[in-house]
Amino acid sequence: MNLIFLNSLSRKAGEDLQLDAQVSISEQEGVWFANWREKSEDRSGWTEETWYKGTGWEDMLTAFRTRIFVKQREGFVPLLNAAMTSAVQLDGKSAQLQLLYYYSERHMNEELYEQLRQWRLKQAGLESKAPYLIATNRLLRMISTFLPYTPEELQQLPGMGANKIAAYGKELLALTQSCERASSFPLHWVEAEVDAAQFDAWLQNEKDRKQKAEQTKRDLKRTLLEAATRGDSLDALREQTQLQRRELLLLVEELDREGYDLEPLIEQALRDVSSELQELAWAAFELHGTRYLKPVLLSLYKQEELEGQEVDRIYEWLRLLRMKFRRANGGASQAEAG
Repeated sequence: MNLIFLNSLSRKAGEDLQLDAQVSISEQEGVWFANWREKSEDRSGWTEETWYKGTGWEDMLTAFRTRIFVKQREGFVPLLNAAMTSAVQLDGKSAQLQLLYYYSERHMNEELYEQLRQWRLKQAGLESKAPYLIATNRLLRMISTFLPYTPEELQQLPGMGANKIAAYGKELLALTQSCERASSFPLHWVEAEVDAAQFDAWLQNEKDRKQKAEQTKRDLKRTLLEAATRGDSLDALREQTQLQRRELLLLVEELDREGYDLEPLIEQALRDVSSELQELAWAAFELHGTRYLKPVLLSLYKQEELEGQEVDRIYEWLRLLRMKFRRANGGASQAEAG
């Protein structure tokens, strides 16, 4: 048996009791083993678990990291915070970014965060955009945690570029400047305030969450493609997937960009839109291009005519017609969309 990796861990089980454990990775004739042994609470002996036995290196690492994450959640702290116990390997920039995300999740100003969410919701309505395009939840958490007071400080937060600062900086700073802060910029001090083992456990959790989200997304795409082939309606798709209409349209657009044939779905969804309106919108796409929908919308309706109408539903069929228009006009329209 070739021992590849060995680490000791411990956790407090009471005021005067500390439980010891060991985790190891070994290999024998091409078979990988990930093993755990833990001291019993009465300290009379050890209990042992085999987390993995097989020939797959990546499968072994996945099992190892998943189970280590569980043990760290139970309170076990590694004696050696070795790279192999880390959830992912990060370069300097990525590590700093993840540290800011991690710290802000645990130290955000919840009252300010809610104010920022309400501001984002209002702004998204004014611009007819999805809220996450204004600012992500992570960005709002960082703003509420680190409380930038100046445009220069605001720009130090990942996701706050010059354009967003020009558009929203004044309103955001008006909210943050009303709060008292105990920290300062730049944010190099964050790393020293973070427990390495807990950060590793969080990174593993984030990795697992992303993998599950990606698998869920793949499953949803498969469902949409099957439904599109049958020519199901958007309402039927929404019922099957339990997605909001906006989320559903985003997935449909993503599949369209990936080159899948969604013509049956698009034609079915456009059946309730008069041919006259579709022709006017098509002409507006030719005139204004396909990057923005608002000029197309305003070429179909005067502003006062939109009052009392379900504007979201209009945008919905315009987005579907835009897919059809781009397909008909080939690579030029696709390039413009990018």
